[in-house]
Amino acid sequence: MADTPVEHGADAGGAGMPQLDFSTFPNQIFWLLVTLVVIYMILSRVALPRIGAVLAERQGTITNDIAAAEELKQRAIEAEAAYDKALADARSEAGKIVAQAKADIQGELDVQMAKADAEIAAQTAESEKAIADIHAGATDAVKAVAKDTANEIIAAFGGKADAKAVTEAVTARMKG
Repeated sequence: MADTPVEHGADAGGAGMPQLDFSTFPNQIFWLLVTLVVIYMILSRVALPRIGAVLAERQGTITNDIAAAEELKQRAIEAEAAYDKALADARSEAGKIVAQAKADIQGELDVQMAKADAEIAAQTAESEKAIADIHAGATDAVKAVAKDTANEIIAAFGGKADAKAVTEAVTARMKG
């Protein structure tokens, strides 16, 4: 077996590959067409409608989701507007409360200032009255001391003092 040549292909005992045998081409083309038609029918009747239904369902879901997202977006815009309005109202109300508090404090301060001014005026009047009383008392004391001093000086020089004349002289001198 060592020297026998090995035969290949059509020479090996047959016609070779049946697909390349020209005598079977019409039969192969027929079955190719039948197979393609059967595959087309299966795909067009079974697989493609299912794929189309899935695609339509996905498109519907996407459309619904987009519509829901738009609705939620609109709600968010409305909520933001309501929040901004509530915030502005709260700031306005806070401003009013602050203004009212300032007005109340200012009113109370004005009342307290008026009360303090009245107390100061009363104390000033009392002080002025006390000063006037002290001044009058001091003037009377000065007159008494001046009369006594004048009487003593006149008596020291050896004269007799006229009480009426001394009083007139002291009063005239005190007036200016």
